Amino acid sequence: MMKCLEKFLIFAVLVTVLPSLVLGDCTCDAEEEENDRSLALKYKLGAIASIFVASAIGVYFPVLGKKISALSPENNFFFVIKAFAAGVILATGFIHVLPDAFESLTSPCLPESPWGDFPFTGFVAMVAAIGTLMVDVQATSHYNKKSSGNNGTVLALGEGDDHGENGKPSNGEIAKSSAGLPLHTHATHGHAHGAISMEGDSISTQLRYRVITQVLELGIIVHSVIIGLALGASDSPKTIRPLLAALSFHQLFEGLGLGGCITQAKFKAHAIAVMALFFSLTTPVGIAIGIGVANVYNENSPKALIVQGVLNAASAGILIYMALVDLLATDFMNPKMQNNGWLQIGANVSLLLGAGCMSLLAKWA
Repeated sequence: MMKCLEKFLIFAVLVTVLPSLVLGDCTCDAEEEENDRSLALKYKLGAIASIFVASAIGVYFPVLGKKISALSPENNFFFVIKAFAAGVILATGFIHVLPDAFESLTSPCLPESPWGDFPFTGFVAMVAAIGTLMVDVQATSHYNKKSSGNNGTVLALGEGDDHGENGKPSNGEIAKSSAGLPLHTHATHGHAHGAISMEGDSISTQLRYRVITQVLELGIIVHSVIIGLALGASDSPKTIRPLLAALSFHQLFEGLGLGGCITQAKFKAHAIAVMALFFSLTTPVGIAIGIGVANVYNENSPKALIVQGVLNAASAGILIYMALVDLLATDFMNPKMQNNGWLQIGANVSLLLGAGCMSLLAKWA
């Protein structure tokens, strides 16, 4: 009887004390940290340089596929690299960005939540994902129509076409490919039709990747600026030190995903340079802005929490959609991967490694 009573008392004490030990008191006051502005500024300047270099290496690495055959988009190894990068982007959305959005929009520092008990964070992420789908479809449709309208007349050489003698067009026109180049139309005109079909598929795929690249970069940039701002506004060396390393790896991995899409989109050299530079500068610019507003910026103010929460939720929706639909589904359903069991295994392992590595960084980032 006494043993039962003792166990009950211990259980009651644990139930009463543990929640307070785990949860603690919710406060909106700035945490008391060992602030050293001069030392923190040195770390911030180091972070700007480190993150810029890591971002540039990540985004330019897949572009080297033009010089290194092993990194070419036609090579199997490229599918493995992209699977790793897609896992990184997926984990960024689920593990890094979305929890931050929930934390901001459900913070006790918001005096009266305008949305009450409504799961507003998930709603924003869902709307962002649906909006990304709509933009994806409309942009792809627009580019396809624009391309087909500007590339000349494509003459289908199948049954029912009006040909003169010896398989030549009856109206004297020369069949043209979608690039406006003349094609031979002898009796074996099936070759011309095949060339047109293959070229049309290539152009459609290229336009598709261009849309994917632009939308993906938008989602990454929003998050990169926010995390840069948070780092730049902090005056605690203890906070900045682990963030410096974590964000460097963070941007390196995200750059791999973006660089892979840029490579497959086959942009011109100056466009590649601009997009890569823009991505590389986003987090450093966010840090610089954070340094400038460090004296007046309060990350626990209601306005800051709402703005950060909404932007993070929208960014999470974009990244999750892009990772699952435009990166993973596109590559994993590719006939080249479907017909190669070893490539499927390699891509799946690479995907899990990418998601796992990025998930581990959530401890510090």
